[in-house]
Formats: sequence, structure tokens, C-alpha cells
Amino acid sequence: MPQSSAQVTAAEISRIAGVTRATVSNWRRRHEDFPAPAGGTDSSPLYDLETVRTWLASRGHASAATPSEELRTMLRLRAQSGGSGTSEGLLLVVLAAASHSAEELTAATRLPDTEVVDRAQRDAESAADAVPATGPVRFDTADAAVLRALYACVRDEGGQAALGVLAERELEDSAASGAYRTPAPLADLLAGLIPGSPSRVLDPACGSGTLLAAAARRGARELCGQDALPVQALRSAVSLTLTEPEASVTVRAADSLRADAFPGLVADAVLCNPPYGVRDWGHDELAYDPRWAYGVPARAESELAWVQHALAHLAPGGYAALLLPPATAGRASGRRVRAELVRSGALRAVIALPAGASVPLHVGLQVWVLQRPEPGGPERKSVLFVDTAADGPAGPPAGFGGTTPPARTRGTARSASVDWPGVTARALGAWRAFMENPDAFEGEPGVAHAVGVVDLLDDVVDLTPARLVRASRAEVDPAELSARVDATRGDLVKAAKSLARAAGHEDWSAAGASAREWRTATASDLSRGGALTLLRTVPDSVRTRAHAAGGEEGRPETRAVITGSDIATGSGPTGEPTGLYDGTAPVIAVGDVLVRAIANEGGPMARVAGEEDAGALPGPHVHLFRPDPARLDAWFLAGFLGAEENIAGASTGSTVLTVSPGRLRVPLLPLEEQRRYGEAFRHVHALRAEARRATALAEETARLLAGGLTGGQLLPSREAAEVRGQGGDSPH
Repeated sequence: MPQSSAQVTAAEISRIAGVTRATVSNWRRRHEDFPAPAGGTDSSPLYDLETVRTWLASRGHASAATPSEELRTMLRLRAQSGGSGTSEGLLLVVLAAASHSAEELTAATRLPDTEVVDRAQRDAESAADAVPATGPVRFDTADAAVLRALYACVRDEGGQAALGVLAERELEDSAASGAYRTPAPLADLLAGLIPGSPSRVLDPACGSGTLLAAAARRGARELCGQDALPVQALRSAVSLTLTEPEASVTVRAADSLRADAFPGLVADAVLCNPPYGVRDWGHDELAYDPRWAYGVPARAESELAWVQHALAHLAPGGYAALLLPPATAGRASGRRVRAELVRSGALRAVIALPAGASVPLHVGLQVWVLQRPEPGGPERKSVLFVDTAADGPAGPPAGFGGTTPPARTRGTARSASVDWPGVTARALGAWRAFMENPDAFEGEPGVAHAVGVVDLLDDVVDLTPARLVRASRAEVDPAELSARVDATRGDLVKAAKSLARAAGHEDWSAAGASAREWRTATASDLSRGGALTLLRTVPDSVRTRAHAAGGEEGRPETRAVITGSDIATGSGPTGEPTGLYDGTAPVIAVGDVLVRAIANEGGPMARVAGEEDAGALPGPHVHLFRPDPARLDAWFLAGFLGAEENIAGASTGSTVLTVSPGRLRVPLLPLEEQRRYGEAFRHVHALRAEARRATALAEETARLLAGGLTGGQLLPSREAAEVRGQGGDSPH
């Protein structure tokens, strides 16, 4: 099978071989027969790909790269060889390939260059009618290696994995480009704010289709999307067609404000994460547009243009949920439009999110929930404000079915770990209680508060939740708050003692003059040898097609789901199954090892499943390893799989670090020695758990005390102040 020669970097060699870059550096120094550089510079050498493959094959590393890694490498190398195929063409091939059987895809990977190009050309043309209009697709023999890798990736990892790799090459996830993805938990939150089960849903700035996919998981069967970037519109159409085969998908490429592709569409719901801060949105040319029923948006208020665009597409009584920057709630230029939205009853709720919920990560964004007024409908007397970003824990608020939750994980703007289960419970709990009886809604001081329309219509019409919600703290009963403080302080004292006991345990010793070294094997090698089993979290497209061909209908799952956030925070299963779980997904058993698939956030990367996890399902961003207990100790495996250096060596991506499970490495040690390591890792796990519990209780105690003192429910001790003054502790 003739292939063009190409050159690879040391980093790409590490991905092909499934090892760290440090290992490749060692090979270069220690093995005289390691391929010599074929180009590049002394500091950044390049190596002939085929020569490297031959050398790796002689040492058993030829097949360590995952299909997605192979595709990623081939895409970069195609730029060297001058391939003519466009990204749009490759996206069409993905859509067509997902409908082929595994045998057909395998056959495609074995075709000669000219034949695989002809096959891809036919596939792209056959899929063109199902997606937004694209230009003519042309491939040549320089694209052959990429096309083979693409077919293999779809066969082994599914169409979504191939789409993700193609998106890395085409789009840089950033707020500036407008091409970033809305996080799945946030998309589920926005979809959950829409009452009932809307059938027809519109996203006028759909990006990669995350919000429409969330709507489909809630039962929507007519998905309409539009995006100004053609490649985003195409990516969204392909992704939704792959994941929601029963839905009607219509996606168009154009600017929704200037060139609405759905002028006559009346939707049951609108979900949208529009671009922010765009001054050239069409203010002058759209000055007399009929969509501005609540006032012409100012030049600096593109967000309020999107709000009214969403309302214009709703059926009377229909709901919209938009993700907006906080400035939209209080900017002076938008006062008149905001006032009319409030006065008419179109604005139903504003929910503040913690920083890190979505790009830009350093800003606490807001969700606006709107409803198109119905002629002769009920009068809306109040607007709900919820502050999920309030000081203290982001969990289910008291009064909405929750208990005292753990504190949010804090961090820098780019590494903040959002407690999505807590944020979701807080927002949805308040919203549903408000919707049940708006006039009788009592809320929770400092968290959720319904403000009368008359009270909002002042000179500024500031709709910032933090300002309106925190003003309600004076409603807290002093005796009740004092009792909560005493109870929380008692729990904190007990947790501190448990933490001290865990920290005092010693189950390790110094290794000596130098660190210990050992031989390692990849998880893929161990899986091939039967020492462990790597289980898929979601049935791939081939298995789904096999079920359909055999007449077997998927059985909807009702089990709880362990998410990556659950592993990071040490909580039990908090996720809910979606339509991706059809009864064939693996069920977690005691002793399984769970590893997070996304390495961006802080917290542990791996844990051993216990009794509380048994019977749950692994989430879409969780890898499940099932060790053979006669050959691998579970805690030993979890400790090394979750090690920082191991995760770093097996992760790919720039903005989002994705862990390739097969590339994780494990030392080859006798079982008895594994158990000694496993017992030590078990104590490390216990230490982390006690530390999290003590930290959460300390944060909760401090929050209650500070809120009580500033809210007037608690008074400082006169005796303590006198003693402090006598002791000379005054800063003066």
C-alpha cells in the first residue's frame, strides 16, 4: 500500500508509541539504531515516519497509538504533503462512514491510495444533502493516509471522536473566535429550565450543537440551528445527525441577526449562547426590524438583540434560556429594553453562575429565562433571581429538597472546578418552586428571591442577581441561624480530629539515595494480556447499528451515573442517564477503577469503586478499568493510573486535555508488592476524603458566621472583645 513519506516530531512519536516524550528522549540517547533526524533543527528535529514505524515495530510499539491519535498525526502530516481535501469534505466523510458496518470500514482502510480517495469522494457526495450547503469536495492521493485514519477512527471510536479531532485542526476554542463549546452540564441546565418537553427547538447561534443535543436528550425531535461560521454549522449538523438519528435536524450557515434562515419559524423553545460584546451586529441596517418589540437595542447591546430575536421566534407561552454576560443586567444603554422586558412579563428569571462555568472563564455569566407573553394571559407580578455563585457551597439550597452541601472547589479562573450537580440543583430547585406558585414563592435568603415588577422599574433597572438576592438575608431568623452555626461548628471539630488521625498515619518510607525505577506496560498491553478490561462508557455506532439490524430495541436505563466531577470531588453518583444509555452500557462493580477522561480540572483523577458506586453507570467522560484480582490490585492500579505524570503523558489537546486510557502506564510488580502499594494508596485516598470534608465544613462555618454578623442575626461577644483589648492585640 504505497504511502507518501512524511516527517514527525518527537511528540508525535510518543503518541504513536503510547509513551511519554521523556521515553522518546531516552530512546534517542540509549539506542544507536534509533532513526536519525530527517529534517527540522537541532532543537526541534523531524523524523521520517515510515522509518520510525519500522523501528517501533521491531520493539513492539507499532500499534500503541489510538485511532484518534493516528488521525490527529495524519492531519498534521497532510499539511506537509499538500492534501487538497477540505475540512468540510472530511466532516461529510465522517457522517457517511458512521452509517457503514465495521467490515466496510476495515475494507476502506485497506484500499490503495486512488481507490480510498474515490471511496471517500462518493461518501462525501452521498452525505452532502443532509447538511448545510458546502462547496465541491475534492480529494487526491495526498489525502489517502488521512482518509484511512479517518475510517479507522470512526470504526473503532465512533463518529464523535473523529469529529472532535477534526475540530481541533479547524477551530481554536476561544471566546475571540466564537468557536468554543458550551460545557455539557451547562447545556443540560439551560435545557432543564424549559418547562415540559418542547418538540421544536431553535438555537440561532448553535456552534457545535451542544445546546440542541441537550434539548434532544429531553425529548425534542425537531432541531433547528444556525451559525455564522460555516464550518461550525456543518460540524453541528453532522454531530446532531450522528447522535440524534430519530430527530429532524436542520442547520443553516448565516448570521442570524442579519440573515435569519428561519424567518417564519415558530419554536416551542429557544436555547442560545450568543456571541458577546459584538458592536458590528447590524444596529444601523436593522433599526426598523419588527423583532425589536421591546425597544431598539443600543449599538453596545448586541445581547439584547439576541434576547428579542429569541422571543420573536417563540410561540405564545414558549420559553427561551440564554447565556449572557453579567453586564447585560445593568449596563445603562440597555435600561429601556430591560424595563420593557420586565414590565411585559417576558423576563421570568435571571440566574447568576459561578466563574468558570463557560468561556470567558474569569466572568460569572448569567442565564436569562424568558417567556413570550400570551394574549390575555396571566399578569406576571415578579421576577425570580437566583445566585448560584453566592459565597459558600454550590449545592441544593435548603428548602428545595437538599441538605447542607460541600463547598465549591476553588481555583484560578482557568482551572476552576464548578460543582455542576450543586449549581444545577440550586438553580432548578428555585426555578421549579417559583413556577409552581410565583405569588407564594418564599425563596431562600442570600440564594433565591422573587422581586416585584414595580420594585425593579427604577431609574437603572439593574437585574444583577447578587444585588437583589443578598439584600434578602435580613429575613433569616437569628435563632435558627445560631443553631445552624453551632451544629456546623460541632461537625467541624469532629472532622478536624479525623483529619489529624488520617494525617498521622505512616505507611511509607524513603526509597534511599535515588528514586525507584521499574518496568511498565500500557493499559492497552495489560488489556491484551487479560490482566484488565477496558470497558466503553457508551455503545459505539457499530454496536448501535448491530442492535438495530438484529431487531433488538434499546432498553432505557434508570441507573445513576458517575461523572468526572464525582471522581474529582469524591461524591457518590450524581449524574442521570441520557438517551446514549440503552442497556448495553457497562455497569460499575465493586473493585472497578474509574478514571476521569478530562484532565483540566483539579482533584483526584482516579478512584476505586466501592459499595456506594456498585450498580451505577460510568459517565461519558469516565474510563472504566476492570482488573483481574488475581493479577492486579485495584488500589495499586488506581494509584498509578491517576498519577500526575502518567495522566500528563497520556493526555492530548490544548484547551481541553483528553486522557487516552490505553496509553496510561502501570508498573509490572508482583501481586504481593502491588497490595502493599495499594494499601498505601488507600490511606492517601482516606486523607483526601477527610481533608475535603474538613475544608467544606470550615467554609460552611465561616460563611454562616460572616453572613450572620453582617446580616444582623449574630452579635460579637462583648467579653471576647474586652479580653482581646486587655491582651494588647489591637493593631494600633
